[in-house]
Amino acid sequence: MAKPQLDTLDYKILKMLSVNGRKPFLEIARECGVSGAAIHQRIQKLMALGVLKGTECLINPSAVGYDTCAYIGFFLKDPSQFDEVVEKLKAIPEVVEVHYTTGQYDLFIKLFARNNDHLLHIIHEQLQGLGLARTESLISFKEVFRRQLPVSEDN
Repeated sequence: MAKPQLDTLDYKILKMLSVNGRKPFLEIARECGVSGAAIHQRIQKLMALGVLKGTECLINPSAVGYDTCAYIGFFLKDPSQFDEVVEKLKAIPEVVEVHYTTGQYDLFIKLFARNNDHLLHIIHEQLQGLGLARTESLISFKEVFRRQLPVSEDN
């Protein structure tokens, strides 16, 4: 995919939104010295180009009862079944990320469970039937930090 052509204003907008995705358009406009309509149009353009993929509120998993975060590497019995496995993973609400990877795993997922017993249930009752040769699980004790990628015109 070709890198979209972005100008200085686009990068200013992206920097502000990467710090605060809920920053009001009029506040962005004031800081950029343009109209609110111009910011609205630019954000629509950035979304149409696929630069901005939307906005989201981040929910603290433990605040809603999900205390266990696990990363699981999949070894598929039949790697040609990627698409079917991915579709089945979409039906498991606790699975929040799925990645095709290089290296030893065919797929790598991130999921949240209420506790270790719930994680074991998900693995045995929902993941084992997906055509897996085996899995390797890593449990995250705590997310230390998360951040957006740096945004600059030099990228």
